[in-house]
Amino acid sequence: MIDTQALRHNLAALKRRTGGRAQVMAVVKADAYGHGLAGVANALCGEVAMFGVANLAEGLQLRDCHVNTPVFVLSPVMPDERAAVAAAGFIPVLSDIGEARAFSVLAGSSGMEAHLAVDTGMGRAGITPGDAVEFARAAAALPGLRITGFATHLPSADEDAEFTAAQLAQFSGLSAAVRNACPSIRMSHALNSAGALVFPDHAPDLIRAGLALYGVSPLPEFQDMLQPALEWQTRVGLVRDIQAGQGISYGRTFVSGQPMRVATLAAGYADGYPRILSGRGSVVLLGGRRCAVLGRITMDQIVVDVSAVPGVRAGDSAVLLGRQGDECIPAWELAHRAETVPWEIFTGIQQRVTRLYT
Repeated sequence: MIDTQALRHNLAALKRRTGGRAQVMAVVKADAYGHGLAGVANALCGEVAMFGVANLAEGLQLRDCHVNTPVFVLSPVMPDERAAVAAAGFIPVLSDIGEARAFSVLAGSSGMEAHLAVDTGMGRAGITPGDAVEFARAAAALPGLRITGFATHLPSADEDAEFTAAQLAQFSGLSAAVRNACPSIRMSHALNSAGALVFPDHAPDLIRAGLALYGVSPLPEFQDMLQPALEWQTRVGLVRDIQAGQGISYGRTFVSGQPMRVATLAAGYADGYPRILSGRGSVVLLGGRRCAVLGRITMDQIVVDVSAVPGVRAGDSAVLLGRQGDECIPAWELAHRAETVPWEIFTGIQQRVTRLYT
């Protein structure tokens, strides 16, 4: 279940946090962080300046949703996909003059927009800071290209405030020099979700909102500002009484020490519920109570202890992630038990899990 009002609440919260000065790029890559690309895009269309996707295929999916908001391709474009990116009118981000020249040839008489990237510490893409001004000047001289943006990426905004502050100071100085070399640039952007929350004063033009847009803060002290948009439910397929000594699931890693009542849920690792959560104190919510996951998580099913929850029946809703009654399983809890991050939990939810929008 995806709460579209929560998405809009989080968007407004990020705008308030940055003083209303910056526009927002809604990052909808990886099926909108598992929330469903079409549903999220339709909920935010008209509310954001751009949608950010990882690649050409995701951009074309957006166009299939009849979304006319500008599409920004966050990753380097494969050489054999550049023509399609140009034809679709998507905005690529360029890291070297070779990319810029290739898009200049493909831009045609109508031209196309592009942004330039500088590597201030992420190490994934972007021109080196010492070459940024010359790169901007050379790109600006190419026919067909309208260089309208200048960007960098923050690797440690939620972990290393000192490094990030120095990175942002460097980027601010570079932005001024690059804009002078390339006057068509009208926006600079560096802040991801963590950056926007921790360094809101460094948001002059545009922020790229990912995790926080979906209601999860990369830092716990900002969580109260946001509303989680996703609640992941499944249903009880079977309720059984078992005796002491009964093994549960493959490998018999759990054997009951006493009579129990257990419920089999219609979800498993093929749906994106991580198998690594087996035997790690994981719980689901049934009847508003925490119910322990028993034994190994299988491809299609999970078995849980419902001995303390009266009246559980086949067909009842169980919550894997989200709230039920007064209890809540937040994304960070699931991620911690799985030794990963909420980004991976969300993007791991598979397509056979139906997305419903409220």
